[in-house]
Amino acid sequence: MTRFVIEADGASRGNPGHASYGAVVLHGETGEVVAERAAVLGHATNNFAEYNGLIAGLTAVSEIDPDAIVEVRMDSKLVVEQMSGRWKIKSPDMRALAMQARDILPFGNVTYTWIPREDNKHADALANEALDGHLAGGSGIIERP
Repeated sequence: MTRFVIEADGASRGNPGHASYGAVVLHGETGEVVAERAAVLGHATNNFAEYNGLIAGLTAVSEIDPDAIVEVRMDSKLVVEQMSGRWKIKSPDMRALAMQARDILPFGNVTYTWIPREDNKHADALANEALDGHLAGGSGIIERP
């Protein structure tokens, strides 16, 4: 089975405010970047943006290998703890996003790890690149490859 690492992040300038997400998928053995996703979400909270970054990363992996083993690394303690089942999800909107994320890949194939913000710079840069591009008149969507 192929192993991947997802690093995902959300950004909200104001909370709520102009929001975006970024996600990078790395090959689990080589560390090679195999996919990048980022997009502007409009006016939203940071937590909403974080969950959308997670969903984008999981979706990118599912397009490559729907049976992959994945480690998700995020600097959002809330998302990591909620998706790991250690914290309750009180918000109905966040619960819906969590359920959407859980349905993308087989149960048990995804683990979650909290990382410090400084270790999540690639995903953060993608989120900001999308938001800056959108605010400058661009589409605010990044999808590589």
